[in-house]
Amino acid sequence: MIARVDDYLTRFLDHQHLPPNLDAAIRYSLLGGGKRVRPALAWFSAVACGGCGEASLPAGSAIEMVHAFSLIHDDLPAMDDDDMRRGRPTLHRHTNEAMAILAGDAMLSLAYEAVLTHPEPAIALHLCQELGLGTRRMIEGQVYDTLGGMPGALSEIECVELIHRNKTGALLRASCRMGAISAGASEAALDAITRYSEAIGLQFQIIDDLLDVEGCSQALGKATGKDQAAGKRPTLACWGLISRSCWRTSSAKPLVMHSASCRRCRWETQPPCVRWARCSQTAVPEAGMVHYRNRAQT
Repeated sequence: MIARVDDYLTRFLDHQHLPPNLDAAIRYSLLGGGKRVRPALAWFSAVACGGCGEASLPAGSAIEMVHAFSLIHDDLPAMDDDDMRRGRPTLHRHTNEAMAILAGDAMLSLAYEAVLTHPEPAIALHLCQELGLGTRRMIEGQVYDTLGGMPGALSEIECVELIHRNKTGALLRASCRMGAISAGASEAALDAITRYSEAIGLQFQIIDDLLDVEGCSQALGKATGKDQAAGKRPTLACWGLISRSCWRTSSAKPLVMHSASCRRCRWETQPPCVRWARCSQTAVPEAGMVHYRNRAQT
């Protein structure tokens, strides 16, 4: 599936006849690795709704271009000021800030050209609407996260969820819905896909935040510890995955509580951190705690 997406993106760019330096900058960011999570969600959402994965390629490729545009602009000095992305220099370090801005802008417009290649005008219009909504909400989430403007009377956890359902979840939601729409999904199927997409959007961000605190920058291909350094809302503390004192003192190693009944666990107590269980089996969630398998430990 990833090879099909990359091939579609390559062929799509081949037909654009862009200035050589702009074309090279776009290819550097768009085709320079990545998990292709969003095109995969579009592909398998189409299949889940009785369609063909191939039908989702314009939609999935458009979402991937919007995602790449957002990463390029996020990495700029005025935003997150990152030097590395996917184990390579960020685009503004590889070229310059002006080219990074323009390449991101170009990919946003190319994304709409991609979805408009759908042969059915009604579906093409629906895809454009979904892409526009997902992109706008992603930008809203970025504004909430970096510049404020949050609606009043929200609790801290509500603020965190609002940020992440927009900043991260909006494009994941759009990926699933656009894949389903590409397959001509019924309203019932689209509703089911939407509920699924909204759940994984929040899940994706929780895992990303965990990795930002305890992940390895070499393995992730990007800098870690950025959220705390930037003074962003203590997402992990809000969900009870790490203590606020650890967040403030930079002594945090976010550890997730496991079932005490699992005899394969090896416990470490590191107050005031939450305890982490290293287990070869996925735990059964209990008491509202979050569980996931530790990939590296035995």
